[in-house]
Amino acid sequence: MLKLDGLTKTYAGQRGVSSVSFEVARGEVVGFVGPNGAGKTTTLRMIAGTLEPDEGTVQVLGQDVWSNRQAAQAMMGYLPEHAPLYDDMTPRTYLDFLLSAREVTRKQRPDLISQAAIRTQVADVLDRRIEGLSKGYRRRVALAGALAHDPPVLVLDEPSDGLDPNQKRVTRVLIRELSPGRIILISTHQLDEVVNVCSRLILIADGQVRADQSPADFAAQDQNGQIDEVFYRLTKRPDEAAS
Repeated sequence: MLKLDGLTKTYAGQRGVSSVSFEVARGEVVGFVGPNGAGKTTTLRMIAGTLEPDEGTVQVLGQDVWSNRQAAQAMMGYLPEHAPLYDDMTPRTYLDFLLSAREVTRKQRPDLISQAAIRTQVADVLDRRIEGLSKGYRRRVALAGALAHDPPVLVLDEPSDGLDPNQKRVTRVLIRELSPGRIILISTHQLDEVVNVCSRLILIADGQVRADQSPADFAAQDQNGQIDEVFYRLTKRPDEAAS
């Protein structure tokens, strides 16, 4: 289980995330949604162990992210919103580098690289320099990097960013295929992606959890079943004009 308990982070005296708590079990694909500045990326960075909370804890399959960071991170695949790529590398050498950093043996790496490349449909560009790849390919190479060590927990920040409709479809199918037996948390601005891929929706606004339910139950709060209308009502600021 992925377990967050009271995560809090303050920036320049203002709380970016305030006492966020939830759990995600194996087999769940959870959509983590909210407006810009709501605290989504901050929360994901704390889960991944790249940002330390002021208060609260994160446990990944029983391992505390801060007291046992290496053990916790070994079980996670993390795709940041702006994942760093090395333009002078090829996807193959990039994935090999990531696996090497995770202390995966040289013998195991070729099969894992091939599996990740096939899953993300970048096998045809494995030996091209990253600097010459399109935005969609670059994003899928970054996703391959998160998947390469075949982790039981995936934390993905905007995995479909920069993908065309066909590539988004492939990525959604991949996430569904990966979900059995895994914990998957996806931050996204695309509510249709949540409806099509996720079994659960967690809405955060102003650094606090405002909803935690199935996408269908969330949408049912609008008489016409419009999920974007419910999202707007729960996240609009007082100074925004009523629709």
